[in-house]
Amino acid sequence: MPLYDFLCAECGKTCELLVTSSAETQICTSCGSDKLKKMLSAPSSLTGSTRQSMPGQGDTACCGSTPSHAGCAGPGSCCGKG
Repeated sequence: MPLYDFLCAECGKTCELLVTSSAETQICTSCGSDKLKKMLSAPSSLTGSTRQSMPGQGDTACCGSTPSHAGCAGPGSCCGKG
């Protein structure tokens, strides 16, 4: 279910709404108007697969241990194994 940014024609404010159905009427979160215009918005760089992200605190994806306890060698390594 995608999130969309909408501009309200009544109050001029923007709001981000979760669209669950194309038949559903979207309502402004500020004034309650249904006169909304869907805006173009940039996709988040944090969506989708995180396979290529760097290991972080609490990450157990590569070897079952957290990086601080597994001796990770730094960026591009997998718990010191590469």
